Amino acid sequence: MKLSHFNFKLPEELLAEYPSEHRDESRLMVLDRANETIEHKLFKDVIDYFNEGDVMILNNTKVFPARLYGNKEKTGARIEVFLLRELNQDQRLWDVLVDPARKIRIGNKLYFGEDETLVAEVIDNTTSRGRTLRFLFDGPYSEFRNKLTELGQTPLPKYIKRDVEPEDEDRYQTIFAKNEGAVAAPTAGLHFSKHLLKRLEIKGVDMAEVTLHVGLGTFNPVEVEDLSKHKMDSEEIYIGQRAADVVNNGIDNKKRVCAVGTTSMRTIESSVSSDGHLNPYQGWTNKFIFPPYDFSIANSMITNFHTPKSTLLMMISAFAGHEFVKHAYDVAVKEEYRFYSYGDAMLII
Repeated sequence: MKLSHFNFKLPEELLAEYPSEHRDESRLMVLDRANETIEHKLFKDVIDYFNEGDVMILNNTKVFPARLYGNKEKTGARIEVFLLRELNQDQRLWDVLVDPARKIRIGNKLYFGEDETLVAEVIDNTTSRGRTLRFLFDGPYSEFRNKLTELGQTPLPKYIKRDVEPEDEDRYQTIFAKNEGAVAAPTAGLHFSKHLLKRLEIKGVDMAEVTLHVGLGTFNPVEVEDLSKHKMDSEEIYIGQRAADVVNNGIDNKKRVCAVGTTSMRTIESSVSSDGHLNPYQGWTNKFIFPPYDFSIANSMITNFHTPKSTLLMMISAFAGHEFVKHAYDVAVKEEYRFYSYGDAMLII
């Protein structure tokens, strides 16, 4: 498969600027792979497709306020710094993206906050847009992290042109978020409300929580026509024994095992035993899933509507079939489904 196979015309007005009024009332498109049928529902109707003993795999990563705005020494130029990954706690080293990148060189200092109490020095050029910063902060680590949280903003995706609003702090976070470390939300999980989770629990659906700290790997654009040459950035994952047991129990009992989101799917596909079960694991994954691909763990998935040429769309195509997904996306555009992070959802069974 080539990159150009995943291009389609997406009207700009279908990119969702705001979340739906209620989490579980976004629209839901249901794709039945066996019959190649499409249904149109609300997200809360997802409960109708699951029964006792079925399993949902949730990514419980928590988004931290990763976007900072600082000023460059001497010129005072406003610089956006997007925190990607902490490299060293003691030395306060971080990999970051900077914008505009052309203005930032090794040795430059950046000042953050109205009182400019947080200072960072650029010590390395890691990529064309990326840099490594050392934050010059004398206090204890807990104070430093509090300062980052205080100065940082919810890292809404760039396609959202409006300013961050107070409700974004809550809505750009799943209700089961626990382990801080993501620079973007696992967006399929944003559709679950407390009420819906409770109803699923009462129905006997088992929840297995895994962690993938969403980073650049999920969003880096593919820039090669030959997909086998694309390299994913590594992202940190964690699969505990309990989650593995719940998932494997679902597999053994031939139940519906549903990956909630592409990040959950990448996590479980990164730790498969030789007999097709889920192994506990803690480490990193740079797994890139595109057609053709044989999935080992999940037999259904929930996902959002993705942008053209994205690795996320490629995974969906591998799971549901390229032509069927292409058709479903044509329908989604025609029916004006909302796309991307704050958009509508798709259930593939």
